[in-house]
Amino acid sequence: MITGRNYIGNQLSSKGNKTYKTFNPELNIENKTVFTEATSEEIDEAVSLASTAFKAFKSVSGKQKSDFLNAIADEIIALDEELINTYCSETGLPEGRAKGERGRTIFQLRSFADLVLEGSWVEASIDTAVPNREPLPKPDLRKMLIPLGPVVVFGASNFPLAYSTVGGDTAAALAAGCPVIVKSHPMHAGTGELVAFAIIKAAEKTNMPNGVFSNLNSSGIEVGEQLVKHSKVKAVGFTGSIKGGRALYDMASQREEPIPVFAEMGSINPVVILPEALKERGETLAKTYAGSITLGTGQFCTNPGLILGIKSEHLEAFIEKLSTEIVEIEPSCMLHPNIHGAYNRNKETAVSQQELQVVADYDNNVRSNYAKQAVVTVKGDNFLSNTKLQQEVFGPFSMVVQCDDKTQLEQIIWQLEGQLTGTLISNDTEISNYPELISALQNRVGRLIFNGVPTGVEVCPSMVHGGPYPSSTDSRFTAVGIHSIKRWVRPFSFQNWPNTLLPDELKNENPSGIIRNINGKLSKETIKDKL
Repeated sequence: MITGRNYIGNQLSSKGNKTYKTFNPELNIENKTVFTEATSEEIDEAVSLASTAFKAFKSVSGKQKSDFLNAIADEIIALDEELINTYCSETGLPEGRAKGERGRTIFQLRSFADLVLEGSWVEASIDTAVPNREPLPKPDLRKMLIPLGPVVVFGASNFPLAYSTVGGDTAAALAAGCPVIVKSHPMHAGTGELVAFAIIKAAEKTNMPNGVFSNLNSSGIEVGEQLVKHSKVKAVGFTGSIKGGRALYDMASQREEPIPVFAEMGSINPVVILPEALKERGETLAKTYAGSITLGTGQFCTNPGLILGIKSEHLEAFIEKLSTEIVEIEPSCMLHPNIHGAYNRNKETAVSQQELQVVADYDNNVRSNYAKQAVVTVKGDNFLSNTKLQQEVFGPFSMVVQCDDKTQLEQIIWQLEGQLTGTLISNDTEISNYPELISALQNRVGRLIFNGVPTGVEVCPSMVHGGPYPSSTDSRFTAVGIHSIKRWVRPFSFQNWPNTLLPDELKNENPSGIIRNINGKLSKETIKDKL
């Protein structure tokens, strides 16, 4: 079923001469399928098709979009073992992880299907006219969220399903009524093509306009650059490095018509362990965090890359136990030789910094592309004076900062760059003595965790997966959960508009039966005096 070609709408295409293969990091060999990178002509065809499709797709009913999203989920399930086997061969990740991520992807699709079927997500707001108001009459105003237009989604290296071809960005954009062009990640192009096939098949079964989805192969940065610069593209979704996300953000802002880039980028996810918690359960915490640091070979954006505590014998004991526990864990395979190489380089840069001490570094022989986990420690003064120590080391690596006192701990938190998560480890009473610390953490992160680990992102309406820059480009939005749909829409008002020409969501009769804000009150009622 994998052809190595591009999907331009519902048609397969391979007009270019630039080809590449994916790589099996577990076996340390190339996979067999040859993929053809999209040409400039194919890029323009895909975007133009999406722009045309948008004219129809933006007005598709919630019921129709719900059927489409559920059909995509059904088609992904139907791919069965072919999808799982391809996923594993392109990532080195185990079958259990592949099936778990597939389940998460299905759940995301069905969650958005339920959201658009119910319909209240458009945030309809109606303020009826008061023609006799003095000194000026009040007009009739009706507002709702409408889709932006064609969206480009960049596949993520570390989540071939949940953050890639049909991940949260794509599912949310389709739910909003925006056609999607995916720039497939070259490390898992086969997985991407299989999922693209499922989306195209679902689109045809549910009579969606051709061009509602396209999937373009790319081995480098050229295809992505052309897509972001294309005048008919109206927004971009990205999950990856700070360098990559920032480059796209700058590129989009320099267009004649600037467009938003919603990028989820780097994070070291600070973990603060308070003194009493260290004293009471330091050994247990060390074991827990050794597992969290190495989970998935540390290839999560929520990996705990920074642990902070106040100097004490209990912090010293924690560092010693963490060092012992982490080297007892068997190393695992990274996603690609390039990621493995970047991990080793970034780790070497970190450990070469002055005043930094390596307390754990797995030193046994490992197979190709397997990462050796490490833990380092540094004093608070040195961390404050060296901003390089804040740089993410993507992989099974963490740094423990030994702060002089409570004041220095708070100072470090205030100086941190924006992060996706922050974690506070405390007993129930000790935490009340640190209100300033809590305030500092809240200012720096998108999600604050109490007595847990940052790894693991629940998909639900209350989840925030985003944070102050550079963890994301816009901290007002989340990349996970149904509210991520708000990235792909804008508010729009109708003034004194004829009722018959209004969208169903704003009509007096409320044919959609949704919850609306009518003159300041939430209601499903009709506006009877206007009928």
